Amino acid sequence: MEKEQEQRLQNNESISEDSKNLEEKETSKNEVEIKELSAEEKILELEDKLTRTFAEMENQRRRFEKEKDDAFDYGGFIFAKEALNIIDNLERSKKVLENDQVLKDSEALKKILEHLDIINKDLISIFSKNNITQINSLNKKLDPNLHQAMMEIEDNEKEPGTIIQEIQKGFTIKDRLLRPALVAVSKKSIKEDEINSKNKDNLGNK
Repeated sequence: MEKEQEQRLQNNESISEDSKNLEEKETSKNEVEIKELSAEEKILELEDKLTRTFAEMENQRRRFEKEKDDAFDYGGFIFAKEALNIIDNLERSKKVLENDQVLKDSEALKKILEHLDIINKDLISIFSKNNITQINSLNKKLDPNLHQAMMEIEDNEKEPGTIIQEIQKGFTIKDRLLRPALVAVSKKSIKEDEINSKNKDNLGNK
């Protein structure tokens, strides 16, 4: 009887040990699987980081290319804007000389004005070669992107908002505004407006 009990105990211990070993194996197997999943996740994470890094590098390259192109195309923007003062001064000098009563109608004045015109044309030509273009304003409709209205002048022969006087020339550099043209635009006279208003009222009453 005692031998049977001992045998049973030994068998139970053996079963318990086998169960323990089995559990340890299962635990070890699970740990390996977890480690393998972690490794896969790390690879995916690295791939994602690499993709983001390459995308950022490409964006930086594009920004650099755009900045380089802008610097090449518009690098002389400030210089060109300052150089416009020469044209303005030439125009002012020409007007002052033309209004000088002492020099008026003299041969000396004609020669000076001719030289000023030559200098002005040379400057415009140099600007044109560098993609700096004068804005054509007279008899055009006012464009806020190119013109700045400084005053209104009564003129019943022109459509309201038509440029009838150029106070200061405007220029563009390529597709960018360098300086707006300062202009005067036409407007209907008060009498003309009153007549038009009365005509509208009369037509409405008929």
